[in-house]
Amino acid sequence: MSTKAPIVLLLLAVGCAGGARAADDGCKPSGGLEFVCGLKNPEDLVAVPGTKWILASGMAAGAGITAIDARDGSHSQVYPLDSPAAKHDTLYTECLAPPDAAKLETHGLNLRVGANGRPTLYAVAHGARESIEVFDVETAGAKPKLTWKGCVPMPEGLAANSVASFADGGLVATVLLMPGKTFADSIARKPTGAVYEWAPGKHNFELIRGSELPSNNGIEVSGDGKTLFVVSSGFQTIVALAHQNPTMQLGTTQPLPFTPDNVHMGPNGKLLTAGMKNDEPACGGAPGPQHDLAKLSTCPRGFIAMSIDPATMKDTLYAQGPANPAFSNATMVLPVDNQFWIGSFSADRVGHAPLR
Repeated sequence: MSTKAPIVLLLLAVGCAGGARAADDGCKPSGGLEFVCGLKNPEDLVAVPGTKWILASGMAAGAGITAIDARDGSHSQVYPLDSPAAKHDTLYTECLAPPDAAKLETHGLNLRVGANGRPTLYAVAHGARESIEVFDVETAGAKPKLTWKGCVPMPEGLAANSVASFADGGLVATVLLMPGKTFADSIARKPTGAVYEWAPGKHNFELIRGSELPSNNGIEVSGDGKTLFVVSSGFQTIVALAHQNPTMQLGTTQPLPFTPDNVHMGPNGKLLTAGMKNDEPACGGAPGPQHDLAKLSTCPRGFIAMSIDPATMKDTLYAQGPANPAFSNATMVLPVDNQFWIGSFSADRVGHAPLR
């Protein structure tokens, strides 16, 4: 596996997400992928269990949440609508009203099915406010219906990147760059971010000391809630931390040949992560301090997806694809039936292809 200087293009996601350009290709298949087009920077995707639906975030003002039919690729925005549904849950004491629909951008997603069988969607939000927005997901109709329940604001001056949930409704969220930290610090593999936690009954997110890493990105929790799996985009690894004692590192992957972005638990109990290939010769090789990062963010890079055994942190190639001008800046992988789906922080589409 490569141990070259870490690629940090995805760290530009918050800054450049609104500048995605539609590819003028008629949405034709290319690079081994078929596409669902007409989306707005679909940075993260989650599958709604027992249904045909995929929910996609949108890193652009007003993009909200889109539902994609995994069978035929049809899609439509399901939040916000003209009259967004809202039913405030008093569990969320700091947010009494839904976010400004015209400004709402969504980033990392997490979906958890409760004991009542009803899914709850947690979405990192920007634009309207820096927060984790919470939605009830109803699936009985022709397409999912999202009802806003509340939110947990991020601490002043911090923007979340990804979110994961516990069975009791508690949340953990990553912050990529803390105030005063820079992308250069991440390239130098210095801590720039951290994990924050909120528990029901608390008013605010609190820093989990010991969770600081170079560019804390994706996050997932184990089924028993005892382990946090945190992506370090600076180290190009996924780190396993003990939830109750995060200074205790339980394990880590070896440095990966791509920059891992989001991470989710797959249906077989393995972690799934994806990102942009590091060593892309046409882009000047593995990015490092010598590169113009803004320019590199427009250079197409292939994607790589890995499956990670959470017990051993060993990685296995899951899927990959070549550099593709129509689709780059990959962020995650999601299996649905016999297909895998790839998101992007700066594209007008998601890609999908058969699993092998």
